[in-house]
Amino acid sequence: MKYPTRKEELLLLAIRRLGPEASLVSIRGLLNESTRESWSVGNIYVALDNLLKAGFLEAFVGEPSAKRGGKAVKYYRLTRDGSRILAEAKRVHDILWGTASAPPSKAS
Repeated sequence: MKYPTRKEELLLLAIRRLGPEASLVSIRGLLNESTRESWSVGNIYVALDNLLKAGFLEAFVGEPSAKRGGKAVKYYRLTRDGSRILAEAKRVHDILWGTASAPPSKAS
């Protein structure tokens, strides 16, 4: 199983948190606020593309909006594999942070 990079994991978490409102703009806003860092649109877009190719995300286009000059917004949502990889990452983090039962260690 290929684990997502830290950046990809944060993107997956942001999309999970935003639910049906997970567009590039809302994802960037949540990441900027949560990490207290400035995330570039290009940097996010490349990682989103990688996550789409890996099958962790799917994208869909919303209805065109007069507010956006007739343009539609692209939204993202987790796939089953995306949800699974996030759950696995959480399990590993919990073990390493000591907040969950760790598997027995092997004596060297």
